Amino acid sequence: MRVWTRRRLLTSAATAVPAGLAATTALPARAAAGAARPGTGDIADALRALPGLRLIEERQDAEPGYRHFVLGLRQPVDHRNPAAGTFEQRLTLLHSAADRPMVLTTTGYHAVVSPWRSEPAILLGANQLQVEHRYFGTSRPAGTGYTHLTIRQAADDHHRVVRHFRRLYPGAWISTGSSKGGMATVYHRRFHPQDVDGTVVYSAPNNVDDRDDSAHLRFLETVGTPAGREAVKSAQRRLLLDRAGMVARYEAWAATNNDTFRIIGSADQAFEIAVLRVLFMFWQRGSAADVATIPGPDATADELYTWLDDTAGLPLYADTAARRYIPYWYQIGTQLGYGDVPTDHVADLMRHSGGIEARNFVPRDIPMAFDTAAMPDIDRWVRRRGSRLLFVNGTQDPSVAEHFDPGGSDSRVLWVPGGNHNIEIANLSPADRASAEEALFRWVRQEYGQEYFTQTLGT
Repeated sequence: MRVWTRRRLLTSAATAVPAGLAATTALPARAAAGAARPGTGDIADALRALPGLRLIEERQDAEPGYRHFVLGLRQPVDHRNPAAGTFEQRLTLLHSAADRPMVLTTTGYHAVVSPWRSEPAILLGANQLQVEHRYFGTSRPAGTGYTHLTIRQAADDHHRVVRHFRRLYPGAWISTGSSKGGMATVYHRRFHPQDVDGTVVYSAPNNVDDRDDSAHLRFLETVGTPAGREAVKSAQRRLLLDRAGMVARYEAWAATNNDTFRIIGSADQAFEIAVLRVLFMFWQRGSAADVATIPGPDATADELYTWLDDTAGLPLYADTAARRYIPYWYQIGTQLGYGDVPTDHVADLMRHSGGIEARNFVPRDIPMAFDTAAMPDIDRWVRRRGSRLLFVNGTQDPSVAEHFDPGGSDSRVLWVPGGNHNIEIANLSPADRASAEEALFRWVRQEYGQEYFTQTLGT
């Protein structure tokens, strides 16, 4: 099993470039990489001329044919109340040419400043504009509260981004995101459905009713093989049976790294949460081949602890990392919801109430009240009116035990057999891959015609 970093464990931030798609396509003569619009000068000057936009940096790390900019856009804290003030939202731009399509993307968390390109941007030879989610990274309104961290406010952020940048990129726009980024992309479409020409969403949960976790529980009791499920559960029990030794190791790690457990409360509770989450995280990020890596009955304490850390990411529950993800858990606990995990097999070994509930990850002085209407509203729109939506999911991913089911025109859900949370169009069956790419090209072709594909992509 891969060792998952903090970002990989809680986000699907940067979609990996699939084999065979990494080469940059040649730019046609009419689309030189430096042009803001044909005949209007340099893109950097055009960016500086946009109202409310600050060009923070042009980075010298883009692949040939692209320029990479870090930008700051002044946004309202509350889109319905100008008196609430503003904050600067961080954006990144990979610019190829103004007459190429634009792909709007987000991780749903902090922005990725390396010059990664999403799969739709690679497939289309497109520009890419990445939006850091409000309250993450540097995109934080002043103050310590999260009152304006809602799906509607974030959707309105995206809407203003599109309005600003259409002045420079008037062609086709595609939006995309994975996991929480995919969720944010759907929410943007719900409130501003005409902003883009189509949307590709990867591995996005759809927790319609946070009071009903039956789909997640049922999934985790049937995923994989009986032997594989039992192996994970057995490892969980052995970890909790050796709680004292494991927590001592955890506390020693924290002391060495000057970390603490004030947000969750103690190393003991943080350890228990990690053990409970490992059942979800193993199937979300692993594969059938990884069952063989689960520590067996003869495993040493070192092997068990290392496996837990590799799978559930123990640093995530200590304050240094946990502090960065308070906005995530706040959203989970106020609108987005979260699936539960089976605990009957370890119930006699648990010491702390609340399990993996979002409240455990948010300081108690930050009030939280759950909005039961938010997710049903999104789900109704997707089912009844969500058009030009492509959802790509993995059949082994517990995150999509509850998934979006679009009912509007030109929308579909495609599944990667045996796929986990980290999947792409490239992982689909040949027929489904062709269907997905055809939909993406069709949405852009409506704007550009076949000439773009022939001259720019050679298809």
